[in-house]
Amino acid sequence: MKKPSSRIRDEIAKLQEQLKLAETREAERIGRVALRAGLGEIAIEDADLLAAFEELAARFRKAGGRTSRPVPPAVAPGAATGPDSEA
Repeated sequence: MKKPSSRIRDEIAKLQEQLKLAETREAERIGRVALRAGLGEIAIEDADLLAAFEELAARFRKAGGRTSRPVPPAVAPGAATGPDSEA
């Protein structure tokens, strides 16, 4: 039995809402990670930031979603990280 077009439109609308929510969750996650990495404090043009994200995405796609080296733990912005840091 074929579905009426109104039912298909309703399903499409529900899927569009699900997509919107999924994209929002993904954007918030990536935004939080970017802020933790200190990107919020850097003056950078959107085009440059987009290019850097595209390079990062390509790197992860090439590595199958994993990097070949361990990722260091996140450090709070402004935290002492080097040998010249005051204790």
